[in-house]
Amino acid sequence: MDVDDVVDSVSARTWTPGSWRNYEALQMATYDDKALYETTMAKLSSLPPLVTAYEVDNLTSLLAQCARGDKFIIQGGDCAERFVDCNADYTTAQIKLVVQMGAVFETATGVPPVRVCRIAGQYGKPRSSPVEKHPTLGEIKSFKGENINGFEPTERAWDPRRLLEGYWHSAACQNFMRGLQMDPEFAPKMLSGLDAAAYKASPKYASYAKTVSEIQSAPPNVAGPMFTAHEAMQLDLEEALTREVPGKGFYNLSAHMVWIGDRTRQLTGGHVEYFRGIKNPIGCKVGPSMAADELQRLVKILNPDKVEGRLVLITRYGNDKVEAMLPAHIRAVQASGVPVVWQVDGVHGNTVTAANKLKTRKFDDVLGECTKALAIHRELGSVLAGMHLEMTGQPHVTECTGGSINVLEEMLGNHYETLCDPRFNYSQGLEAAFVMSHAFRGADVA
Repeated sequence: MDVDDVVDSVSARTWTPGSWRNYEALQMATYDDKALYETTMAKLSSLPPLVTAYEVDNLTSLLAQCARGDKFIIQGGDCAERFVDCNADYTTAQIKLVVQMGAVFETATGVPPVRVCRIAGQYGKPRSSPVEKHPTLGEIKSFKGENINGFEPTERAWDPRRLLEGYWHSAACQNFMRGLQMDPEFAPKMLSGLDAAAYKASPKYASYAKTVSEIQSAPPNVAGPMFTAHEAMQLDLEEALTREVPGKGFYNLSAHMVWIGDRTRQLTGGHVEYFRGIKNPIGCKVGPSMAADELQRLVKILNPDKVEGRLVLITRYGNDKVEAMLPAHIRAVQASGVPVVWQVDGVHGNTVTAANKLKTRKFDDVLGECTKALAIHRELGSVLAGMHLEMTGQPHVTECTGGSINVLEEMLGNHYETLCDPRFNYSQGLEAAFVMSHAFRGADVA
């Protein structure tokens, strides 16, 4: 079947928020207690939305500007949020890191950021296997995020009531974020503590220190919106929070942006079916297993009306594969005529296992992929519109190695706190903004 036949076949389907149920949807939890499940879904469907259609449309407009090179997406946050971290101090630290990264990028390059956080809903995670072996309990379900089950081995049963817990935590986080941004002292609070001292080991330290000095003497405007985003893995949850807006269509109002993971992007599967009908800006991870012709089909299915800012392609190959794979994908999309927003995810293709069996990522590999992607886009007349990282605002976390603070492999166990994949800590996240802005202005493109 050629490209147009596949696209026509999917596009001819009648779409509703629940039409995904007619197709295979991978990675989703299912529940034995059907009565409890139905009660939970009914409650979720009646609760207020977490964001507004106006905010969603605003993000689409801003992402279109990013695709043209007028703005740049700074996106990041936890791999998998923890309910326990839904508190003022932790949330403030997450927002502060994203704001400071955006301030660094804008001051160094002159390009304003669009700030998108992996927050207020990133409670579900796909896993390579639905089960794992436990030394005493035998086979147990894999941890799929606190929306689905608990991290402790004895709490791995799939419980639909956790979906409601996720909603309440998301609502609390959203409420706090909105209040934080309304504070007249938001800018000085967010920029306080910004310092380049941690990067003295970097050969670019003088440049980083100059950027910090410029921010301190003439702070950029950081009062713009902060957007939320998460991977929409559990489609029944997403359907329950989908609302029809008169005259506009259906919006997923659980977040401003949602994305499809690399494991759930099947062209005729349930996730693509659901995503093609909602009006949000939507993302899709693009990894090494994506064929160029498959990507052409995908962009035509997900953005048939060629709306600028609607479709974000989040590439994640690995530092050693990006140069071999990204050019063909860029050319395939260019040939399709579908406008997309290109974003580089430097973390997911660069996960390795340390000697102590902990998963980790090397700072140089992550930023190597990001800066190589930037150079490739420019060479092919394309625009890299943003970067996407898993990171935490906590300075003490030791989950990724390297960076100017030089986290060594033997230090990983000191403060390894993630429930799933390793994250940059505060210093590494901020340094990523310094490195990327340095490359962006042409001073150091890999």
